[in-house]
Amino acid sequence: MSSIPSLAPQFVPFSNFDDFYNAVRAHLAQDIDTLFAYAKLPSPLNDACRYVMTGQGKLVRPLLVASSFANIYEGGTKDDENVVGADLINIDSMDGGLASDDSKNSGLENILDYDSRYDMCRRAALAVELLHTYSLVHDDLPCMDDDELRRGQPTAHIVFDEATALLAGDVLQTLAFEVLSAEIPTFAPFDATLASMMSAVFAPRARRMVSGQMLDLNAEARASITQSELEAIHRDKTGALIEAAMLMGGICAGATAQERMALQDCAQHIGLAFQVQDDILDVTGNTNDLGKPAGSDEKLDKSTYVKLMGVDAAKDYAQSLFDNGRSAITRELIDDNSNALLALIEWLWARKK
Repeated sequence: MSSIPSLAPQFVPFSNFDDFYNAVRAHLAQDIDTLFAYAKLPSPLNDACRYVMTGQGKLVRPLLVASSFANIYEGGTKDDENVVGADLINIDSMDGGLASDDSKNSGLENILDYDSRYDMCRRAALAVELLHTYSLVHDDLPCMDDDELRRGQPTAHIVFDEATALLAGDVLQTLAFEVLSAEIPTFAPFDATLASMMSAVFAPRARRMVSGQMLDLNAEARASITQSELEAIHRDKTGALIEAAMLMGGICAGATAQERMALQDCAQHIGLAFQVQDDILDVTGNTNDLGKPAGSDEKLDKSTYVKLMGVDAAKDYAQSLFDNGRSAITRELIDDNSNALLALIEWLWARKK
């Protein structure tokens, strides 16, 4: 008896968030290693890129890609609506080993279709984490926030030097787009249609992220910023990439236009909620828990939700945003509470860093 080998690692069926999170982290780590072996960057650039990409980040954006894929995908080899990836079926074992050629071919087509869609999801998860990490490396530079700690370890320009950190951010940004259509070992051949659709979502939101960073710098030390102005900053600086992550996961899973609208609605609320939380944690958390300097917003005189409305009102606002994000998902995509996206939202709401 023979089976069809998979080109991609398989996520476990979604049963609880811890298992799902651990699977995403393990598979992403494997794909990061594969990517840098493929990229063949010179030293110390390669060392700096591996250093920043293998720190203990929360991996929120890859998790959003994987969770959106999990909630929507309705084909391939999954056993029920909550499975992200199931074990490959044994073609020769169909119908007790007496499967017809047609049924064998149908099974093979399902597996290959699943490999293609799931591997595009892997590419999307890599892309959003590469882009996010590039933004962190550049944010930490002396010319920006001048931070010495990120993800619980010294920042790239401290460990290497400023020029290497700058170039590391540059190449991570380019790799974020290259990975969507590169011929990378262990990945199934890229799907040109899905790659094009994802690029159309990804590129403008990457541009918005940078625009939001500029707006954030412009708002430093401003005493009269309004809530609508603050939200305009963070819908781009933080929310845009969260939108991209959820939409790209949905695209890989074959989301309909209505499903993509639900994902974007959810992402817009979650993106703002995430930023409000960050502002709260910068005041209420400590450096060890956060993995970056606590109180840095106040040091840089940044415009924040806490500064605008106080801690308690900011917490209430974050709660309302998370509630609206849940509603967008439950209204359009699911009819129960046993799913990856809702579990991820609950995890985000409870986070302490």
